[in-house]
Amino acid sequence: MTIKPGALRFNTDSMKLEIFRGSANYEGSASMAGIGTLAAGQWEEIQATSPDVQTGGTRGILMGGRTPTTVDEIDYINIATTGNATDFGNLLATAGRGFANGQTASRVRGLAMGGNPSSLLPDVQSITIASTGNATEHADILTVGRRLCAGASSSTRALVAGGLNPSVHNIIDATDIASLGNAIDFGDTTLATFYRAGLSSSTRGVFTVAYDSSSTTTTNAIEFVTISTQGNAADFGDLTQATMGMGAGGNSTRGIFYGGGLTAPSFPNTDVISYITIGTLGNAIDFGDATQSVEYAAVASSPTRLVAMGGSVDPAFVNTMAYVQIPTIGNAIDFGDLSGSARQRGAGVSNGHGGL
Repeated sequence: MTIKPGALRFNTDSMKLEIFRGSANYEGSASMAGIGTLAAGQWEEIQATSPDVQTGGTRGILMGGRTPTTVDEIDYINIATTGNATDFGNLLATAGRGFANGQTASRVRGLAMGGNPSSLLPDVQSITIASTGNATEHADILTVGRRLCAGASSSTRALVAGGLNPSVHNIIDATDIASLGNAIDFGDTTLATFYRAGLSSSTRGVFTVAYDSSSTTTTNAIEFVTISTQGNAADFGDLTQATMGMGAGGNSTRGIFYGGGLTAPSFPNTDVISYITIGTLGNAIDFGDATQSVEYAAVASSPTRLVAMGGSVDPAFVNTMAYVQIPTIGNAIDFGDLSGSARQRGAGVSNGHGGL
């Protein structure tokens, strides 16, 4: 029997409703080994907080950005359905989120952490992903306010690593996504750098090291932490090329790095997409090509699809979106357009990313 993505069944053993994720397949096929390793699929339990229940599928959200001035616009998409983004609401009026980090969300709440302007760098705002409306103040929680940092999260804990303000930092902060309160010092990155990108599984946060201003070099290093355990980052492996300003996201097993800028002094954009297996230390592998050479794109992901939103294609900002199917190596495909300004460096979150 052919099983189509999104099909539902009631599991009489577990007494739970389940949904089929991935590509169309035949029940009982040996290729149904799981999402992230094969272009196949698997049955997943539907919980009360599942994106299929809350938002009719995984919702991707872009918060703020730079146009080149900071903007407070929030857009959203249904990651499974190509098309243009829809207006969600606005960040707090005084707090455009240029240079903010993303990939910090639970099934319920998305966070925009740090960013511009300088007076609001420690600030964190939150949205309820299943609704629409304006962001609210989560807390002034970062131990050191900064921008151009990277985020990663599990379903309960958000991390923000590195960044700039005006000094370059190697600090990793951690905060409880569900509760208001100040961040705690989690540990340190291997180098003090900025223009980082981050992604996660439920247990591991992965960060690119990116731009080292002390030596004016862009690095190819990748590092990781165990989200549940405070401590310093350790070496993971290397990117396929030295890159900064990448988009990053993925599912629970596969992490994807999208585009970015290359080495000084001109920092040309790249269209390279690469991937890692999050649970296995090692170097990134070529995945395919982006639709254009782009840096500073925000990313949102579901278990099967990653969408890159906005960014800059020198010298212009863009309002386009593109996607890849995470389990299947290949080139990106056009998704649609943002509803508002062409912009870069916003915070991309979803209620179906790999950390959940």
